[in-house]
Amino acid sequence: MGRIFDFITLYKENYAKDIMVAGRDGNGQWKTYSTKEYTDAIDSLSRALLKLGLKKGDRVGIMSGNRPEWNLVDFACNQIGLATVPLYPTLSAQDLSFIVNDSDVNVLFVSNRELTDRIEQAINEHGIHPQLYTFDAIENYTHLRAFIETTKDDITDLTPFRDAVTEDDLLTLIYTSGTTGRPKGVYLSHKNVYSNVLACNHLIRADFKTALSFLPLCHIFERMVVYMYYSKGIQIYFSENLDNVVADINDVKPDLFTTVPRVLEKVYDKIIEKGKALTGVKKKIFFWAVNLGLKFQEPEHNGALYNLKLAIARKLIFSKWQEALGGNIKIIVSGGAALQERLARVFWAAGLKVLEGYGLTETSPVIAVNSYLQNGLKFGTVGKPLKNLEVKIAEDGEILVKGPSITIGYYKNEDATKEAFDDQGFFKTGDIGEITADGFLKITDRKKEMFKTAGGKYIAPQSIENKLMESTLIGQVMVFGENRKFPGALIVPAFDVLSKWASQKGINLSSNEELIKNSEVIQKYQDEINRLSTNFGHWEIVKKFIILPKEWTINDGQLTPKLSLKRKIILKENETAIDKLYQEQNQE
Repeated sequence: MGRIFDFITLYKENYAKDIMVAGRDGNGQWKTYSTKEYTDAIDSLSRALLKLGLKKGDRVGIMSGNRPEWNLVDFACNQIGLATVPLYPTLSAQDLSFIVNDSDVNVLFVSNRELTDRIEQAINEHGIHPQLYTFDAIENYTHLRAFIETTKDDITDLTPFRDAVTEDDLLTLIYTSGTTGRPKGVYLSHKNVYSNVLACNHLIRADFKTALSFLPLCHIFERMVVYMYYSKGIQIYFSENLDNVVADINDVKPDLFTTVPRVLEKVYDKIIEKGKALTGVKKKIFFWAVNLGLKFQEPEHNGALYNLKLAIARKLIFSKWQEALGGNIKIIVSGGAALQERLARVFWAAGLKVLEGYGLTETSPVIAVNSYLQNGLKFGTVGKPLKNLEVKIAEDGEILVKGPSITIGYYKNEDATKEAFDDQGFFKTGDIGEITADGFLKITDRKKEMFKTAGGKYIAPQSIENKLMESTLIGQVMVFGENRKFPGALIVPAFDVLSKWASQKGINLSSNEELIKNSEVIQKYQDEINRLSTNFGHWEIVKKFIILPKEWTINDGQLTPKLSLKRKIILKENETAIDKLYQEQNQE
């Protein structure tokens, strides 16, 4: 197999170039690094870490957004046998303290002043004492560059240290944020992640030159994909600030990037809003193209007449979508949550090949992924399982998986490890799914998120939520109703779209709180639910809903770092309103 740092050796030998990686500097300009600059810095940092007395098996924490320094620290650690512990920049002081203590981190790299202050808070409140080094220059802290320069006269040969690292050694401990409970440290070896990189390499063609990385490297999805970029000699531009992603895409003009469905939903909604603002013939042509795109089939199934119409739509309308994403996009890989099927279809129609995949931290992460290869795509699925994995469906519908990329378990947590595997050694994903006749994996729901109504009917909330999210007026939604008579929903409006709609209707209210209480607004959301629920069983239809005035966020604790709903927390926060909703129904 191999070790992760072997990809850097491969890059240096086969792909050396003037720009290997780049990130924004303090003035917002791109700071680029050649292959020699970057790999020399990796080696120098390895020597600096050795001078601290760190030895194989020790843990080093990284708390930062995406920037070249993240991978610099990661490779410098893993080539001398140190394991990295990614820390989400949004972690609370309590979780930060728990992870640092549980993982035995004693050296921690932090990107900026804000995160350094957060570490100081955790130190003061919870008694953790890691050695701190910073990516930005911060008074009273050792800057990364200064730390590296302590080894300018050091000629320690790193070969023996690299040779001592085996494929089964610990590469990283990644603490799953989880939607409930304390974080669990997922043990991932070099072999786990390396094997996943190799199994996904068919997605990267020889003509792919440049990638933009903006999903958090703290999460294994982006991290594995970035390793894949290195393995294929791709130039990588790191985007640290998510607010600047669209500008960075237009600046870098990448061939590919990864994303989560929420980003694509927002892009699509903005495009549709622009279309609505058109008038006359232009508006008719725009929506003709969109409706044509929504009917897009897998490439081999579209007929000659459809393809003729599509060519016209691409020339007149969809070419502008491509330009809005830099103009060079070959593929976009989507993961982390379920992608609406209609979005996949319309983006493919627009010439933007969105490849939905599926996996977990514990599986390094990819289990299955769609591709652009012949018969490699099936809308409504997460693609075919990787060839080096064995995937099967348990009697209760749970997806089980076995293979080289699967974790051996959770750090210091034998009970959780034992619970995670069946008696044949298959990892239990916690997801419900099925394998189609032609070998594609389809996810139907999270096992733990399904609930039963008081009438004994099972509800799969994600499928209902995904359908309701087709409304441009709905920003976020969560379906509930365990042991209740019927399902209800908490709805967070897409307030920018709602405000425009309200203004057109002559509804002029000063705040979100006032807006969501307006009877016309409430009726509009009822109409949207009615419109989108026609294909559900009567027991699955949302009968009552609550509109909320504020978006759910990571910082407020309602979302995990990969934007999954923390359902129990959201339910708890809205418990009184939900109880009132069902009481009012009983009185009707």
